[in-house]
Amino acid sequence: MPTKFIAFEVSRQMLIELRPILAVIARHDRQLKNQVQDAATSVHLNLGESRGRRGGDRRRCFEIAAGSAGEVDAGLDVAVAWGWIAEDCPVRRTVGRLGAILCGLCRH
Repeated sequence: MPTKFIAFEVSRQMLIELRPILAVIARHDRQLKNQVQDAATSVHLNLGESRGRRGGDRRRCFEIAAGSAGEVDAGLDVAVAWGWIAEDCPVRRTVGRLGAILCGLCRH
């Protein structure tokens, strides 16, 4: 059985929590919804790819995932600023947690 990869599990949780948020954003700005969705997908796919990589290649996957997580966070900031979603919605905490995990992985 493979070892638990916490970043991958948190990323999956982010995707699940984003579903209803993306529906709300789409009612106001379809382009922002697509950008946040694409960035979230990129996070998860790069973490998946990292499991088959070693060394610098693996770190590069983490760096790309971290950048995409930052993009998700920025997109959610926009939605908060426009009043479309609440500042304290749970997915924001999950994205923050994921960003912290990815920051640590990028340093190794």
